[in-house]
Amino acid sequence: ILRSDAFTGPACAITIYADSEVIVQNGTTAVLRCTFDSSEVVTKATSVSWTFQSNQPDSQYYSAPYVILYFSDGKAYPGQEEFKHRVQFVGDINKKDASIQLSPAQFSDNGTFFCDVKNPPDVSGTQGRTELRVVQKESLPQTNTKIVILAVCGALILLIAVAIAACFAVRVIQNRHDYEGCTSLEGASSEAPRPLKKAESSREGTRSTSPSGPLQVGAPGRRNPPGATLSKGPVIYVQLDHSGSKNSFHKMEPVVYADIRKN
Repeated sequence: ILRSDAFTGPACAITIYADSEVIVQNGTTAVLRCTFDSSEVVTKATSVSWTFQSNQPDSQYYSAPYVILYFSDGKAYPGQEEFKHRVQFVGDINKKDASIQLSPAQFSDNGTFFCDVKNPPDVSGTQGRTELRVVQKESLPQTNTKIVILAVCGALILLIAVAIAACFAVRVIQNRHDYEGCTSLEGASSEAPRPLKKAESSREGTRSTSPSGPLQVGAPGRRNPPGATLSKGPVIYVQLDHSGSKNSFHKMEPVVYADIRKN
């Protein structure tokens, strides 16, 4: 025994989505999108109905909506003769897409297109509604190209400025680091003792050199006491050139010429 309520139950509502307004140029292709949500699995019983109502009082479709396309069992059936060769089903019912294409669009197509989907047992729901506006090319909304170009150029200039500033900052930091390193090296080298240069021989003249340590000099015939050193003062050193003698081989002999004391 089968219960009579086995085939009856509350039907879930189906939700249909469509573009509120579509603007196309006369003679081009208009795509009217329509999608739906349903809790039931899409089957061959799922059907789509597209209707049109003109907004022009002198049109034959002004009084009430007329079916322009019907889709069922995987096939599309064009309706009114006015749309028979211009309307085409371009959706995928398995993907819950029931969109159509109208080509070429004409000024007589200005009006409202309704999309209605039935997916049993989801059969109740609000139709999708799209207002189609077919206009001339001059009437299409134009994008301000100049503003877009200026915005792109401004962004590129800003990026270039940021890159240049970053490179300049890195170079300044690097130069400062190198300068501090040179300063520390110069300070260390200034504290280190400088090596003395060796005397160079020359036939044309004489050159003075400084000894590496303090000189202990006493009067002729006298010896300085052990551990005694002379007070510091300017000392003049000369070198005697014996290159003029016969037995000399250009030897330079350092000799103390004079000792000048402060006292």
